[in-house]
Amino acid sequence: MVFKDFDIIVQTLYPNIYNAPQIFTKMNKNKKPNYKPFKKDFKKPEKKSPQNFNFKTSFIKDIRAGNIEKANITGRVNRIVQTGGPTVFVVSDGTGSLQLKGFVGPGARAFPEINETDCIKAFIKIEEFQGEVEGDILKITKLNSEEEKEFLDSLKKIEMERAKVSAPKFLVENNILEKLKPSFIKAATEIRLAIIQDRPIIVRHHNDTDGYSSGFSLERAILPLIEEQHGSEKAGWEFFVRAPCQAPFYEIDDSIRDTANSLRNVAKFSNKMPLIIIADNGSTPEDLMAIKQGKIHGSDFIVVDHHFFGEEDVISPEVKVHINPFLVEESGAKYSAGMLCSELARFINPDVKNISQIPAMSGFADRIDLENPEVMKKYLKIAEEESYTKELLSDIALVIEYVSAKVRFMEVREYIEVLFGQPRNKQKELVKLMAPYIREMDKKGLAIGKANSKIEKIGKTNLQTIHIEESFPGFGFFPKPGRAVGLIHDNIQTEKGITNLITAGIMNTAITMRATDEANFSVHELIAFIKNRSPDAFVEGGGHKNAGSITFIPNKKEEVVKLLKEFIKGR
Repeated sequence: MVFKDFDIIVQTLYPNIYNAPQIFTKMNKNKKPNYKPFKKDFKKPEKKSPQNFNFKTSFIKDIRAGNIEKANITGRVNRIVQTGGPTVFVVSDGTGSLQLKGFVGPGARAFPEINETDCIKAFIKIEEFQGEVEGDILKITKLNSEEEKEFLDSLKKIEMERAKVSAPKFLVENNILEKLKPSFIKAATEIRLAIIQDRPIIVRHHNDTDGYSSGFSLERAILPLIEEQHGSEKAGWEFFVRAPCQAPFYEIDDSIRDTANSLRNVAKFSNKMPLIIIADNGSTPEDLMAIKQGKIHGSDFIVVDHHFFGEEDVISPEVKVHINPFLVEESGAKYSAGMLCSELARFINPDVKNISQIPAMSGFADRIDLENPEVMKKYLKIAEEESYTKELLSDIALVIEYVSAKVRFMEVREYIEVLFGQPRNKQKELVKLMAPYIREMDKKGLAIGKANSKIEKIGKTNLQTIHIEESFPGFGFFPKPGRAVGLIHDNIQTEKGITNLITAGIMNTAITMRATDEANFSVHELIAFIKNRSPDAFVEGGGHKNAGSITFIPNKKEEVVKLLKEFIKGR
């Protein structure tokens, strides 16, 4: 190869410059390397030992930050993508990821000796393409075994140092949060490490206001870190997905979809298998099969939930981190998932923006004010400092409930950003337009519920029932069954002053329920009771003690309703 118009001959220093204590002292971009120029008419570089050169190696984070035209870098090849033009090598050195391009011909594989996971040293020319910094490869070689070991040891130190969490103060002082703090730190560390290692992240959340609050707060924390890692806003689309779950658990359908899409990206784009965060779902035995299915294919999981999971915690052994108040002997009815995820977001990214209103909004949406009023007052005060009144938060939550029913499984990232105040002026316009319209739909739903519900006395308890499919219009009607049951449950307490009340929305294969404390009810104990009395009904379900749902096979509907009444009578 003939080298022309170069002032230097390419050669890197020993890789021991990656010695961890020297990481930040070696990144002085203002100190010029002591290059020794060669004559321009020198046609072939003579072989010299590395000792004869004194080239400094640049870190990727400094290449992006500084005015560097050419640089030596050492890194690990995480991905190789063959385009119709150059071959793209995505290389990480622990401080960031950078695309290196090699070109030998249109669509031809450059440097075929370099494979994924190889550790390399390269001399590159720094260029900008479509607003992103990248490197044009002038020379690239593999590290030898000794160099590779030294580099990988250093890489691990750099990654762990960057992933380390500096725990912030919680937004509010609370014993539940303090008990969960070690889990917050561990979860945030795993998430930060996944970002640093170029691992895709999928956030799965329940399809309601609390679920969207959970997913959005995590999204706001994670996306900026992904964009920083790759030096590109586009990376947020490649390495992050947030998607709702229709069921109140991470079902096998969702797991298979996530796995299939991830395996395709592994084959097509050389991606890694993802870290999946399940929020406002994930803690119950119903989640177990889906989690295990994903693990077989290489996915890892973190669960942030507040639902009761029964006597045995079957999820923690299968996931990297499991956050749930019930795991520290506290009630999940005192903290919503959106509140937990908002606090976790601040551990992941201390500079996270636009989430201070989320704990109050999700808390009111999930009735946390009934169980933990003092904490809710503190979160509301924080929201009010950002001009979010309780009434505005209620309206936003209402619009989210409606939108969640319409978009179903879609991510709709940009639309959800508007709902959460990005930008604020558009959020206000949207909520002002839609909230009155949705309230009218709620009024219609309540009127239908009142006209078609029946109430009967069972001992001291009032059981209010409504047959959903016989009373409400079909698919797509708002309010959804769970919301409709909640509306008529609250209304009868207000209108008739009934305090000992259970409301059941009965469907062909499910019942959704709400209960007051005075009713001495428990969704979880009901499930155990029916399973014992009628195993052939194949009852499953979950939720909170006083609010949840169960499913069963269609021909056992009447038997299950009868057992529900027996259960109430026995309480």
